[in-house]
Amino acid sequence: MTPLSIQAAGIRPAAPSPHSKATYVFNVLSLDVDAAIKTLVLTLDLVGTFVFALSGATAGARRRLDIFGVLVLSFVAANSGGIVRDLLIGATPPAAISDWRYLGVSLMAGVVIFFWYPVINRLQSPVLFFDAVGLALFCVAGAQKALVFGLTPLMAALLGMLTGIGGGIARDVLLSNVPGVFRSDIYAVAALAGATVVAVGHVLGWPTTFTAVGGAALCLGLRLAAIHRGWHLPTARWPEQTEAHRDEER
Repeated sequence: MTPLSIQAAGIRPAAPSPHSKATYVFNVLSLDVDAAIKTLVLTLDLVGTFVFALSGATAGARRRLDIFGVLVLSFVAANSGGIVRDLLIGATPPAAISDWRYLGVSLMAGVVIFFWYPVINRLQSPVLFFDAVGLALFCVAGAQKALVFGLTPLMAALLGMLTGIGGGIARDVLLSNVPGVFRSDIYAVAALAGATVVAVGHVLGWPTTFTAVGGAALCLGLRLAAIHRGWHLPTARWPEQTEAHRDEER
């Protein structure tokens, strides 16, 4: 029946019900929120990638590696944690190897350090500083991405921590160092604290941006305070030894 015949017959199209309007608005808002969360995760991931790449490249430059070594370290430090996270949650292929921006950001940071290392090295403890900032951004991004993929808040917090510490572990292993997460000032605990803020905020329904900023700030504050004040987790008791012998075993 054509619109004219419908009108001639005195039949009026049914007006959309308030319920259908509300459903439509809800669906639109849900799409907007999902898009905003994905954009936030991507932004944190890319900024964290750049900062962690700076830490890896700086560590390589300090060991007098050539430009290839510096670029490899910048990529490994920036993306190892994210690759492990993506594999564990089923986000395959991992963003670090499927999205050219991760490679581009990592290599750009490596080039910056390689050519401007004397300037960067004037900062006090540049590797520790860049590492702390990257840790804060990655623990938040990792937890948020895990929540997007439907993991429980507990597992999201643990994956956020893993995302944060993975790059530093890979960097230290390639440089034949004991990973700092196993022996340095509070590190993994700071990442876990930041990721937990995101997980708890998700449970309580807090705004995503608010929890992301709060989690990153908490992680960064704890890490910098630990570096400055020497906070660390308890270690196994040493037998009576001379300091020289103890330093040798280190």
